[in-house]
Parts: sequence; C-alpha cells; structure tokens
Amino acid sequence: MVTFGCHAFVIIGSWDIDSGNHAIRLVGEYGFDLIEIPLLKPAEFDAASHRAALAQAGIRAVCSLALPRELHMPDNPEGARAFLIEALDKTAEVGSDFLSGCIAYSLGRLTGVPPTDSERQTVIDVLRDLASEAAKRGVTLGLEACNRYETYMYNTLEDTRRTIRAVGDNLVLHADTYHMNIEEEGFYTPIVNTADVLAYVHMSESHRGLVGSGTINWDQVWRGLAEIKFAGTLTLESFAAINPDLAAATCLWRPPRQSSEQIAREGLAFLKAGAAQAGLI
Repeated sequence: MVTFGCHAFVIIGSWDIDSGNHAIRLVGEYGFDLIEIPLLKPAEFDAASHRAALAQAGIRAVCSLALPRELHMPDNPEGARAFLIEALDKTAEVGSDFLSGCIAYSLGRLTGVPPTDSERQTVIDVLRDLASEAAKRGVTLGLEACNRYETYMYNTLEDTRRTIRAVGDNLVLHADTYHMNIEEEGFYTPIVNTADVLAYVHMSESHRGLVGSGTINWDQVWRGLAEIKFAGTLTLESFAAINPDLAAATCLWRPPRQSSEQIAREGLAFLKAGAAQAGLI
C-alpha cells in the first residue's frame, strides 16, 4: 500500500528548528503519513528536536537534498562524499530511513554539453560507496531525475535507472512528475519501464501549484502506478513559500495562486482519490 508524504516547502520557505517543527506539526494535522525534510544544511540540522516533533505529530520523515554548487559530484567527488556522509548521519539521527533527491549533482550547474562517461563513472563510484555507508545506518538512498534546465546529469527515468543498476544495492529511483512533464514521452511507459527500481515519486503539478489544476496527465500517471502495483511513497511537492536559494536553483519567480493549506489539504485529497481509483490503497 502506498504512503503519502508532503514536502516541507509546501508549508515553509526555509528550514530551521522553529519553522521545521511548525511544518512537522501541520503536516501531521493535514493527515499525511510523512514529511519530506529538505536537508540542505546538515551541519545546522537539529535532529533531536525534529525527532521529538515527529513523534509528537505521529508522522515519519524522509530527507532530501541537492548538492551545493561547489560540491557538484563530478567536479568534487570527495567533497560531495563528505557532505553526504554528514547528511546520512543526520538522516539516521532524526529517525528516517530514506535520503533522496539531487544527491549526485548541484541544481543549476550546467556545462553546455551532455554528461561525459567519466562524469557518470565518478557518480557511480561515489554512490556505490555511499550506498554501502547508508546501509550501515539503515538508510536507503534515492536518486532523482530532474529536467534539462536544472541539470545536465540525469533527466529521464531510464537514464537514471542505468546508473542505479550500475551502482547495485541500496539505491532506488526517485521520479518527479514535474520533471517528467518536460523530459518524458508521456508518463505511463517510463513508469512501467523503471518499475524494478522506482520507489519514490514527487507528485508535482506542471506549474508547481495545486495538483490537478495544471497540465500533468494524471490519468497516465495513475495507470502506470497501477500497472506496476506501486507500493512506495507518493509525496506532494509544491513551493508555496519561496526562499532565494530555492528560487535561484529552480527558477521559481512567483508563488502559486493557492495557499499552503489549500495546496496541502486539497492536494492530499487528490492523491488519495487517484490512488484509490488505481487500486493502490
């Protein structure tokens, strides 16, 4: 049976102790199973405080991040590895068993050419080591495919799957309907073709606002998930509150029309209705 998550940026624009615990409380009140925590600054992350807040809210957490610009993995593999080891430690400390996102590249880092074989091999080598380190901590790693305007490294689900299969154990595929809408030839086939590694999906609308109000072909999404009997996590992702770093990385220059609460409550209802119709709950 699928579980339903909510990205913290649906609620807040940046993460610190107070805002993070506020988001945890609201995500629990809205009825989600878990919150996705943006672990963008592991050194400043108060895992103990947030773990207590999660217990009080009665929800779980997953963590996600994008590498800082100076730690783009093909350029700085050792720096990226050290950053991700710290992120893994914080993920485990907060009680989470999943760290995902742009763990192999920095958003906005473009070279003007496709990824080289050497760059891809660097990622495979570093992620293979990190997947082993994650397993020691009881954490699974996820690798997200993002659109061509945010990264040149991994754009399609199948492209990302090849690296995941090369790495081996303890690395799974993180899909995102917003990015798929740009890069894929539809939704059904890419989902079905990557069923062996797909474990986590950002359910995000074409305009990053309320799901169901844009141009994502949700019928195809649900048909693909139903076909593979998806039993992972579906996480609502929107950016109702935009911070400068997020805006620069994702080119989000304006907030959605809807409030955070509307995006969360109506978004969860939309996801649950679709999942029920697809036989996933």
